Amino acid sequence: MSNNTIQAYAAMQAGEKLVPYQFDAGELQPHQVEVKVEYCGLCHSDISVLNNEWRSTVYPVVAGHEIIGRIVALGSEAKGLQIGQRVGIGWTAESCQACDECIGGQQVLCTGGSVATIVGHAGGFADKVRAGWQWAIPLPENLDAESAGPLLCGGITVFDPLLKHKIQATHHVGVIGIGGLGHIAIKLLKAWGCEITAFSSNPDKTEELKAMGADHVVNSRDTEAVKAQKGKFDLLLSTVNVTLNWSAFIATLAPNGTLHFLGLTLEPVPVSVGSLIGGAKSVTGSPTGSPAALRQLLKFAARKKIAPQIELFPMSQLNEAIERLHSGQARYRIVLKADFAE
Repeated sequence: MSNNTIQAYAAMQAGEKLVPYQFDAGELQPHQVEVKVEYCGLCHSDISVLNNEWRSTVYPVVAGHEIIGRIVALGSEAKGLQIGQRVGIGWTAESCQACDECIGGQQVLCTGGSVATIVGHAGGFADKVRAGWQWAIPLPENLDAESAGPLLCGGITVFDPLLKHKIQATHHVGVIGIGGLGHIAIKLLKAWGCEITAFSSNPDKTEELKAMGADHVVNSRDTEAVKAQKGKFDLLLSTVNVTLNWSAFIATLAPNGTLHFLGLTLEPVPVSVGSLIGGAKSVTGSPTGSPAALRQLLKFAARKKIAPQIELFPMSQLNEAIERLHSGQARYRIVLKADFAE
């Protein structure tokens, strides 16, 4: 077997189970690193790509974009990394490093050739994966490798808005939807020192969410309960992909407050301009985050001992793990442990 051969699990068509798959990755490019995969998180975005829900999938597709592993090869232009070093790779594998956004430190918004780790590129459901060296994020020594993978996507997705909106410990933040992203948001906000309200459609989670750090829990589908929060929130993070009473949620914002979308809500969001103008409120959204923000997140998580709550599956049971995620029973993030034969 060539050194460039990668063993993986791939979907050959939309809706099909993943099967073992080998391919030749070609020569390592000068700006790339090659990482031997140890762990890889399973995200709803992986399923969307596997099933071509976004109409961007190239088959066969190797998904997986919450990757933890060790560097086994370095391109000649890679900087600041070492063979054997443990790193993480998230949603983005490549950015052009030349457009205004990249030069300005916003590589996640690259307009000159950004490559997602699992769209037209082979991801982490494999024994090895490649990425531009800037996107191989060093893992702090005291960060648990087994549970760290979801920080590279779910974690940075909810962390980056805290930086963008200059959230401080004096702020009250609401989190809408407590699944893979939402539970990490609660853990981060607790360590940040904020007052936290969790909006969940499942009242049975109340005590569990309070144990995670939520100060208050509100039923997200109870319009009267939502309306009772009027004027409270400096920031609302929406992680859901369903339609809710968005007018009621906007009314819960404090002056200068923001409703920030992270989940891909399926229908247009009706917004009354008057509801924004009166309190200088805003509605925003964002993808993941830059390499700098990813580094900040991992250092913060290591210092505050923040770890996503995971269920561990061997990668050879990937199809069973996907079914578990589909069932809605995962608490709260599934991580796959690589078990390829050497």
